[in-house]
Amino acid sequence: MPCRGAAAISVADGADPTQPPTEGHSFWRSLRQAVAGSQEDFTEGGLSRAIVLLAVPMVLEMVMESVFAICDVFFVSRLGSDAVATVGLTESLLTLVFSLAIGLSMGTTALVARRIGEKDPERAEIAGAQAILIGLLTGVTLGAVGALTGPAALSFLGASEEVIATGSGYARILLGGCGTVTLLFIINAIFRGAGDAAVAMRVLWLANLINLILDPCLIFGLGPFPELGVAGAAVATTIGRGTGVLYQFWILARGTSRIKIRASELRLDPEVMKKLLRVSTGGIFQVLVATCSWVALVRIIALFGSTAVAGYTIAIRVVIFSILPAWGMANAAATLVGQNLGAGKPDRAERSAWLTGLYNMVFLGGVAVIFVIFADAIIGLFSQDPEVLAVGVECLRIVSYGYLFYALGMVVVQAFNGAGDTTTPSLINLFCYWLFQIPLAYWLAVSSGLGPRGVFWAIAIAESMITVVGASIFRLGRWKSRQV
Repeated sequence: MPCRGAAAISVADGADPTQPPTEGHSFWRSLRQAVAGSQEDFTEGGLSRAIVLLAVPMVLEMVMESVFAICDVFFVSRLGSDAVATVGLTESLLTLVFSLAIGLSMGTTALVARRIGEKDPERAEIAGAQAILIGLLTGVTLGAVGALTGPAALSFLGASEEVIATGSGYARILLGGCGTVTLLFIINAIFRGAGDAAVAMRVLWLANLINLILDPCLIFGLGPFPELGVAGAAVATTIGRGTGVLYQFWILARGTSRIKIRASELRLDPEVMKKLLRVSTGGIFQVLVATCSWVALVRIIALFGSTAVAGYTIAIRVVIFSILPAWGMANAAATLVGQNLGAGKPDRAERSAWLTGLYNMVFLGGVAVIFVIFADAIIGLFSQDPEVLAVGVECLRIVSYGYLFYALGMVVVQAFNGAGDTTTPSLINLFCYWLFQIPLAYWLAVSSGLGPRGVFWAIAIAESMITVVGASIFRLGRWKSRQV
């Protein structure tokens, strides 16, 4: 396998595959360098090597996030289906916060990557400072609203009285601490845009490691910790994310990464703020369309009871376990596209997207095979309730059928975003999610009598459609002339 990987890199870079790879281009050396951090110029040299140096830490970053998503629901599932339903419904609300954070991070990555590609780190730092100001304001505002309205929001989503009684504390704490989400996403987007993928990786590993340690302690009251039940999971998550944010600020202040932001730079720059908001608005709308669609799907599934919601929640957590590392690969494409456009190399930017998409399809294709074959055993790790198990297994298998499409689609979407073209994915999402997926899910689940199964098929069909439409538009190349 090491020889095969090294050969793949050499061939893709245009080297002579009959010659042994040099030390500087060896596969394992690239892996070690990717994890340790690299100061290389990603607008020069071999594309496969650039993808490895960026994608490996981004994938590892998302792997830890995936482990957190799985372990969190693993511990909470020990408290019963109402507790799992609480997590599923609350995180459906939190996806609205994620839409803002991810949208802002798209604009941040695009601006920072473009400035780095132009060899203008000072303007990259200014863009990062403006993004942090937006994150602070957004996080404080959303946190206050979430802490006050958490239980009411659960009721709006169709939660039963038992779920509301169980999960009110969880909802208030998790939504109240959502400011840590916005800052964590935005500052890591600064690091990724600059090419410091290893720094972003270490931040998220620290945040999620703390969360994983505190989760069982605060949920079950281990040792000196209080037994907080499902609310303990929210406390652990908020502490972990908050610690990650503090670590981010420490790195930025020290200047050990490619980006250094001083306190004096955290002041309004109207011109840069306008550019950031213009690009980010499209990103926010793009993700908001998608997340509102997921909230609507949860609302449809809730029509069939808390066991259906619990089974769906477990299956989607398993899906996230595989999708997040794949998003790490897609994030690498966003950085490469942004930096190479800044360097005046649009053709290299396009090649980086297609090559990353190919690697992602290989990865998720293998995952899909595993999920389809071993769905019963995988879902069985989280629940032995026959009804919950049946829903979860069916959801995992059906959604997995579209994995090859998802793999390419997420890379294409991130390539658009890395170019600063957040409008095109927004319009694609609007059509495929709101005008197609939601009506299809309701018709299949309710009108056609398929129940939750209808929602699962709607997910697979709509996500595949997004890939076909997105890839077709990407090939036209209009995104190459996007100015940010």
